[in-house]
Amino acid sequence: MSNSLRDQLLGLGFKDAPKPAARPKPDARKPQAGQGGKPAHAGKPAHAGKPAHHGRQAQPGRPQPRPHNPQQQKKQSREDIDLAKAYAIRAQKEKDERIEAERLKQEEARLRREAKAKLEAFLKDKALNAADADHVRHFEYGGKIKRVHVTAGQLKALNAGELGVLQVNGRYLLVNAATLAEAEAIFAQAVALKVDPDAPAQDDPYADPMYQVPDDLVW
Repeated sequence: MSNSLRDQLLGLGFKDAPKPAARPKPDARKPQAGQGGKPAHAGKPAHAGKPAHHGRQAQPGRPQPRPHNPQQQKKQSREDIDLAKAYAIRAQKEKDERIEAERLKQEEARLRREAKAKLEAFLKDKALNAADADHVRHFEYGGKIKRVHVTAGQLKALNAGELGVLQVNGRYLLVNAATLAEAEAIFAQAVALKVDPDAPAQDDPYADPMYQVPDDLVW
């Protein structure tokens, strides 16, 4: 710009543009950027001096998750399945055993009822109990001492094994040896007294008349 124009602008109130500040000369003792030294940094890094971590940092006292092991997890799952199968098999076996035991119990009860009914029908009109019996024959049956009334002749025949005693519906029936044998084949539990004449006397202490208990004695 010529001086005349500059003078005219100054006359109008314009001022000269400020001159740029002089840049300081570089110190030869300090390395400059790009001349073998370290690059200059504008400021201190935000995380200077601290190692960088990726993810959440482990905290003391808190249990850490175990590393995932697919093979170990598969093995444990197989063991759990095998154990569950073993429990199921045992439970089913116990159930089957209970059902079978109940079935056998019911079957036994049914056979017992049928045998008792058959025995009753078989013994019709075969009992030899006498209305005028004046002797008492004691014997052991079911863990207790029982008795049956007989005549003198029946007592002798009973001790000789020619007669026997059956228990039917709470009654004790006197029958002959042949009837006793057939009744035993139908329902053996009904045989209350079966005397073996060849057995020693001590096996049946009530067989000896001298040991007979008076009829008015309460047992």
